[in-house]
Amino acid sequence: MTSGSRARDHGDPGDAPTIPPPLREPVNSARPSAAEEARTIAASMNSATLATLTAEGDPWASFVTYGLLDGAPVLCVSNLAEHGRNLAADPRASLAIVAPATESDPLANARITIAGHVERPTGAEQAAARDAHLTAVEAAKYYIDYSDFTLWVLRVARVRWVGGYGRMESTSGADYSAAQPDPVSPQAAGAIAHLNADHADALAAMARELGGYPDTTTASCTGVDRYGLDLRVMTERGMAYTRIGFPSVLTSADELRSATVELTCRARGK
Repeated sequence: MTSGSRARDHGDPGDAPTIPPPLREPVNSARPSAAEEARTIAASMNSATLATLTAEGDPWASFVTYGLLDGAPVLCVSNLAEHGRNLAADPRASLAIVAPATESDPLANARITIAGHVERPTGAEQAAARDAHLTAVEAAKYYIDYSDFTLWVLRVARVRWVGGYGRMESTSGADYSAAQPDPVSPQAAGAIAHLNADHADALAAMARELGGYPDTTTASCTGVDRYGLDLRVMTERGMAYTRIGFPSVLTSADELRSATVELTCRARGK
């Protein structure tokens, strides 16, 4: 590397857009752990792409539905299907789950891969797994008791969470199982729309005073969870993202309004 040159990621040709860094440290950038993010995504959906191995050792991807039993995905698949036969022969499997889209660019949306091995539940767990799958997939009542269908519980060994560009982390199956889904984000769509439509000036003030971007010209909210707000900010240096943590962790979406009012007051020095 020659003197004065800078390291580049991904083979950047040199003219790719860059994200301006914050001009000072955000006041509170608390956010969910990778395990919490993964549990929230898993709880938000009931369909996924299942990866199994064929008898020849080839990868096989297929669309499946699932329920959750204490966070563990519960599948109900037929042995007439290739993925059903694959699981019976080799229990290694993974699920790819994509969160509900919030961005027009598919790769900017959150997703997870959950990997481990499947087991057939027995006894009390079998009944609980059946209930979990039916709760998530009501239509399964028409086939769940057919003799060719089998319930499988995926014992999660590891998880990879991707929150969009530049945000990703791996976590263990134990941490995933111990985490809890977010109680706020699944109900936050209306609040996000309201903040962006009616309180854009407050969001900009938060970004300037609390988010580390004092040169913010405009800001919009892209996500909300129990720990805080995700903001997209525009500055004269370009577009960036920042995090505005709540003063305390929320326990329900009912607390969202008072928490955002408090952030607005802090940003405006009131």
